[in-house]
Amino acid sequence: MNTYPSLVPRQTKNSTVNADDGKSWHLAVLSGPKTAYRLAQLDDYMALPRSSFPWYPPLTLSLRARVSAGSIIGTWGFGLWNDPFGFALGVGGTTRWFPTLPNAAWFFYASPSNYLSFHDDLPAQGFLAATFKSPRWCTCVLTPGLLGLPLLLIHPVARWIRRQLSQVICQDAVAIDLDVMQWHRYRLVWGRNRVSFNVDDVLLLETDVSPNPPLGLVLWIDNQYAAFTPDGRIGYGLLECLNTSFLELTNIMVTR
Repeated sequence: MNTYPSLVPRQTKNSTVNADDGKSWHLAVLSGPKTAYRLAQLDDYMALPRSSFPWYPPLTLSLRARVSAGSIIGTWGFGLWNDPFGFALGVGGTTRWFPTLPNAAWFFYASPSNYLSFHDDLPAQGFLAATFKSPRWCTCVLTPGLLGLPLLLIHPVARWIRRQLSQVICQDAVAIDLDVMQWHRYRLVWGRNRVSFNVDDVLLLETDVSPNPPLGLVLWIDNQYAAFTPDGRIGYGLLECLNTSFLELTNIMVTR
């Protein structure tokens, strides 16, 4: 059954979300300094607890998309995730206060300031097809670990923690070499034990690293970065937007 998902637009100041008949969308972050978070997003989960996120396998997510430039400050993408950090960050909805480990399957772009892999043999920035699979541990187990966050400032300790996370968080990814300023057809097929990514009907990645459900649908562009590098260096923050950047989307469909 083909369905157009019920997406809720969200935007921070200096960002815009515009719709054309509810089936085509223009998400933009405006130029400006790094003092403000800029996010334009569509999602279907923000007001829900993680246990009530709407999507389970098997399903297929398909859409057409393009962006304003091959290299954009921050991140952008579309796919499914469990919102592991759970901060509303000023865009409305219910904040999930407790963190959890990531589960995701998505097309994801990360600018060079980012380093988003726990596995050294996988790409950590650029345009990626990527999955994360983590145990669905109770957040009450993970939350006490927040008390140890200052230890991440000690590089040898941070390297050890990253190695431990790589043993717990399964991950797969492939870099995508594509002119993303042109319209392309993207398809993500999420099965119980397998995920595949296609662009213009060409298979880019097929992996058995299938995230644990339930997940929410997210499509976004922002000026944020996050990095946890192999040498134990951690970075997180906002980037200056020298130009207005946009993500355009159409024919967003979920098939079950």
